Amino acid sequence: LLALAREATGLGIITEVMDTADLEKIASVADVIQIGARNMQNFSLLKKAGATGKPILLKRGLSATIEEWLMAAEYIMAAGNPNVILCERGIRSFDKQYTRNILDLSVVPVLRTLTHLPIMIDPSHATGYSQYVPTMAKAAIAAGTDSLMIEVHPNPSKAMSDGPQSLKPADFVELMQELAALA
Repeated sequence: LLALAREATGLGIITEVMDTADLEKIASVADVIQIGARNMQNFSLLKKAGATGKPILLKRGLSATIEEWLMAAEYIMAAGNPNVILCERGIRSFDKQYTRNILDLSVVPVLRTLTHLPIMIDPSHATGYSQYVPTMAKAAIAAGTDSLMIEVHPNPSKAMSDGPQSLKPADFVELMQELAALA
């Protein structure tokens, strides 16, 4: 299905792998392999994903320190793969009534002093609600992130997952225009 999606759209494929058993087939179609927050310290998966040679998008674990996150990236790089993108997607919050997680934008300037790796911010997963995504995306650009991951769906209320945090396509286009003015 992923290969068909690439063929139909011409877009690159980033997809998450959760188990080493699935790594080979995912690596055969993905342009970038994503290691999600819950697998950030799955060291066997990190090593084997690194050995694929594909770029790896490494999401920060829900309770991970910056040092733990960077050490997880080291497992990938130690497998001979220098192509790691660090993605901040929010850390654990105790205030689930208002946001899903706490988006730690301070990681951008901190990581700039600690690593050469590119930084991505995911305001969709961090906030959990589409109405907060534009503000946090703008803040991430102002903080100096290299890239953003933003969920988009044509009908968020019918999305099979992550609907409440997804922007509608028209809102995404508007946000991209606003972000271009900041970047």
